[in-house]
Amino acid sequence: MTRPRQTPASLRSHRWFGKDDLRSFGHRSRAKQAGFTLEDISGKPAIAILNTWSDANPCHAHFRLRAEEVKRGIWQAGGFPMEIPLLTLGETLMKPSTMMYRNLLAMDAEEALRSYPADGAVLLAGCDKTIPALVMGATSANLPAIVVPAGPMLRGNWRGQILGSGSDVWKYWAERRAGTLDECSWREMEDGIARSFGTCMTMGTASTMTSAVDALGMMLPGASSIPAADSAHPRMASAAGRRIVDMVWEDLRPRDVMSTEAFENAVTTAMALGGSTNAIIHLIAMAGRAGATLDLDRFDALARRTPLLANIRPCGEYLMEDFYYAGGLVGLLSRLRDHLNVDCPTVNGRTLGENIAEAPVCNDHIIAPIDQPLGVDGGVAVLRGNLAPDGAVIKHMAANPRLLRHSGPAVVFEDYNDLEKRIDHPALPVTPESVLVLQNAGPLGGPGMPEWGMLPIPKKLLAQGVRDMVRISDARMSGTSYGACVLHVAPESFIGGPLAFVRDGDVIELDVPARRLTLHVSDEEMARRKADWKPRAVQYPRGFGRMYAQHVTQANRGCDFDFLEGTEPIAEPEIH
Repeated sequence: MTRPRQTPASLRSHRWFGKDDLRSFGHRSRAKQAGFTLEDISGKPAIAILNTWSDANPCHAHFRLRAEEVKRGIWQAGGFPMEIPLLTLGETLMKPSTMMYRNLLAMDAEEALRSYPADGAVLLAGCDKTIPALVMGATSANLPAIVVPAGPMLRGNWRGQILGSGSDVWKYWAERRAGTLDECSWREMEDGIARSFGTCMTMGTASTMTSAVDALGMMLPGASSIPAADSAHPRMASAAGRRIVDMVWEDLRPRDVMSTEAFENAVTTAMALGGSTNAIIHLIAMAGRAGATLDLDRFDALARRTPLLANIRPCGEYLMEDFYYAGGLVGLLSRLRDHLNVDCPTVNGRTLGENIAEAPVCNDHIIAPIDQPLGVDGGVAVLRGNLAPDGAVIKHMAANPRLLRHSGPAVVFEDYNDLEKRIDHPALPVTPESVLVLQNAGPLGGPGMPEWGMLPIPKKLLAQGVRDMVRISDARMSGTSYGACVLHVAPESFIGGPLAFVRDGDVIELDVPARRLTLHVSDEEMARRKADWKPRAVQYPRGFGRMYAQHVTQANRGCDFDFLEGTEPIAEPEIH
C-alpha cells in the first residue's frame, strides 16, 4: 500500500512539538530539560526505541549498547530518538512462564507507541517471547516499525566439544540422571555452554522467531542470523536506525508488510529451518493482529510441502554461528525461493525476492541444496483426533523415527508437581512402550503454558538405555529440545478438554504420517468420566493473572487475549 509521503507538519509528533500553543510549549521545554535543542526535535521524525534490556535477561545484556548504536543511525538520518524501556521477558528466570507475560509486553509496546509522540519504532528484541510480543504490539499500534534482533550467542565449549544451549542441556542432563556423567563434568558444562550475550545459538524459539520475522519482512534482510558478538551486529543496528527514519517519511507500516502471503513465507522459513513448535502459537497470534489468515491447517499444509534445509541443532548438527557464515537466512531463502511469495514487500523498501536474489551459500553441509534436502518436509506436524479435537503438534524431525507410529498404555500425571514427585519412583508402572501424559499444563492450567512438554524419561528407563518415548501434554516444549513430544493439545485439560479424562492404562495411538492422535476409549466411557470431572480453581484472585485467566485464548488461536485480537483502530490520544 502506497501512501502520500509524510511532511514535517503531517508527522504524528508534530501534534506534540510543532504547534504554537501551551501544551507544545510544555513538551518542547521538557525536551530542552533533557538537554535537547529546538533543532533536535523540530520537524524530525520522533523514533521510539523500545528496549527490553534488563539484568534479568542475559540474552539482552548488550541492548544498552545496541540502543546507542540505533540512536546513532537515527541521528544520522535526521530523526529524533527516544529510548523507552519496556517489560523484559527473561526466558530462564521469569516464572511461572514468559508465555504468561507475552501479551502483557505486547500491551506495553502498543500503549507506549500510542501514548508517546512516536512517528516510528525500533523494536529491540530477541529472547523467545520478546520478538512476537513487540511485533504484536507494534502491529496493533501500526506505526512504522523495524526489528533489531538480539542475535545468537557464540558456540558453547566443553573439553573440545561444541555445545549448543538447550539441546545439550537436555542431552547431558539425561546422562547425569542416568549416572553416566559426573558432577565435575556437569559444572564445566555450566561454565562453557553460554559464552556471550545473545540468544540460544541452536534453532530454538529465539532463532526460529527472529528468522520467521526476517522472512516476514520486518527487519533488515539477514539480520536474524548475525551473531550477537560479531561486529556486523552493531553495524546492522545503526543501519536499522537510519532505515526507520526513511520508513516514517514513506509511511510504511507493519500491516503493509505483514500480509497473509508474508506469513506463509514466515511459516515456510520456520519449517525449512527445522524450527521451534512455539512458532506456531506466536505466528498465529501475530497474524491475528495484522488481519492476516493463518491457522493450524495452513501450518500443516505448508510444513508438508517445505523441505528441511538447515542442518542446525536440535534437528541437525551445527549452530547459528556456523549457519551465519554458511550464508545465513538470506542464503537459505535463496535456495527456498520457489516455495516463497517473493513479491512481498519488506521494511527495506524492496521485495523479498529482490533481497535474496544474489544471496550466496558457502557450505552445503549446513544449508542443503533444494534438490538434496535433509528431510522431505519441515519437521512439524499438526495432529487431530478425539484426544485433540482442536489440534496438537509434534516436531517429528526431532523424534526417534520408530515412535512416529506408536500405540501404548498411558501413564498419567495430573500436574507438574505430580510428575516431579513420581517420575523417578522405582514403583512407577512404566515401560519403554508407555505413553507419558501430563495434564493441567496448558495456557490456564500451567498457568502460562510452561515448557514442560519434554517430560523427562523415568530414571529406571534411562538406566536401561531408553532415550526417547512418546510424551503428550497441553504444555509447550523448548525449541532447543527434542524427542517424541506431542504438544499444545487443545482444548487443554484445565478447561475440560479430552486430555483431562485420560486414565492410567488407556491405550493412546500416535500416527504422525496420518496426522492422528487417538485415545482408544469409548465415547460412552468418556462421557462418564466427563460427568465425574471437577474443574480446578483459577489460581489468581486478582491482578494481571486474573485478567489473563479471563481472556487468554487456547493454543490453536495463538494464546492471545480475546480483546487484543483484530485490527479495530483506536483513536489517537487528545493533546490537552
